[in-house]
Amino acid sequence: MASTKKGSRQPGFEEALARLETIVKSLEDGDLPLEESLRLFEEGVSLTRLCAAKLEEAQRRIDVLTRGEQGDLKLQSFEAPEGGEGSDPERS
Repeated sequence: MASTKKGSRQPGFEEALARLETIVKSLEDGDLPLEESLRLFEEGVSLTRLCAAKLEEAQRRIDVLTRGEQGDLKLQSFEAPEGGEGSDPERS
C-alpha cells in the first residue's frame, strides 16, 4: 500500500485534528526513538499550521456572511486573498 503523506490532497480540518491528537498522544507516551519523535513533531507542526489556516479561513467567511451594509445578514462570495497575510478581505 502506497503512502500519500506528500500527495496532492490535504486533509480536512477534522482529519488533520484527529491525526494531530494521535501524534500528541504518541509523543506524550515517550516510547518512541528520537528520530521518530522528531518526524512526528515535524508532522504535528505542519498539521497545526494547516488547522490554523483553515480556522482563519472559516473566520473570514463568517465575517463576510455577517457584515451587511445596514447590519443585516448578507451572504457574499468569498475569495481567499492571494497575498496571504496582510491582504484586505473586504474588497469593494
